[in-house]
Amino acid sequence: MVLEALAAASSTASPPSTSNFNLPPPPEDAWSRAYQRLHPRWKSLSHSHLSAIPISISKVNQVDAARLDIEMSAMLKEQLVKVFALMKPGMLFQYEAELDAFLEFLIWRFSIWVDKPTPGISLMNLRYRDERALEVPGKVRTGLEGPGLTVAQKIWYCVATVGGQYMWTRLQSFSAFRRWGDSEQRTLARRAWLLIQRIEGIYKAAAFGNLLIFLYTGRYRNLVERVLRARLVYGSPNMNRAVSFEYMNRQLVWNEFSEMLLLLLPLLNSSTVRNFLRPFSKDKPSSSAEDDSACPICLANPTIPFLALPCQHRYCYYCLRTRCMAAQSFRCSRCSEPVVAMQRHVEGTSTTNLKR
Repeated sequence: MVLEALAAASSTASPPSTSNFNLPPPPEDAWSRAYQRLHPRWKSLSHSHLSAIPISISKVNQVDAARLDIEMSAMLKEQLVKVFALMKPGMLFQYEAELDAFLEFLIWRFSIWVDKPTPGISLMNLRYRDERALEVPGKVRTGLEGPGLTVAQKIWYCVATVGGQYMWTRLQSFSAFRRWGDSEQRTLARRAWLLIQRIEGIYKAAAFGNLLIFLYTGRYRNLVERVLRARLVYGSPNMNRAVSFEYMNRQLVWNEFSEMLLLLLPLLNSSTVRNFLRPFSKDKPSSSAEDDSACPICLANPTIPFLALPCQHRYCYYCLRTRCMAAQSFRCSRCSEPVVAMQRHVEGTSTTNLKR
């Protein structure tokens, strides 16, 4: 029955039209012409529906990069100062501002100017990006894309960070040397000094405000980056922040421990601590085995022997006198009895010298 239905359908089907075979073939470059004509429209439509993907850059990385750059400049300065170690003392101090500006210019010349990050920025896997590219549609589609700084941005970056810092340092040192702030009679110098102080206060307030904004948004560490619209972004999306905190934590612990010792050691008296720990000592020497003729402080034979009263143990005069003056409640180093007076030890005669 199925075969009969198929046969009936084939018999009623109309013959194929011959008009389709009479059409001329399309030209060979028809596909390329259509692609060139429609591609710009498709690209504009696709970009109109896309927006830049927001990405947050680690604030710790950015702050660490600035700190590493400062440390790098300090290392270069230390090595450069060693070159002039044999020259006249104090001569290099006069040109310290020029030396700092020269080192900052070298770092800028071989990093920012040639489209490379500074050493600290490179270690943190960051780079500078022209944030103004976000305003042009179609240039930035992810958080890591975007061109580097323009030539104008690089030059203004050098002028602000190198030239501006040098000029401000020189202006402050010159005004302090000329004592503009102390000049009561010269009103012009006094006004210039007040203007400098006011500009410095305004700059510090603006820097503090920028810091608060940076901590909230994670963009633009300083005012120069904010004015130039130079933002730090990741240089490579697949690189992790490979920084070990083990050495840093150990260094912090030892620094705090050493500062604590430097604070406490001058407050401790060695003889007092030794006398306090003597009862807990395991190897207590017997009184008969001790050499009573030697001074228990310097362990030498006393040249000017004195006796500590009331226990009458023999000391050097200077050892006993300095200990009694240093500690009002000095105890004998042999028997731990409080010393209330000292007496000159002479065969047959004695002179008493009371403490205080």
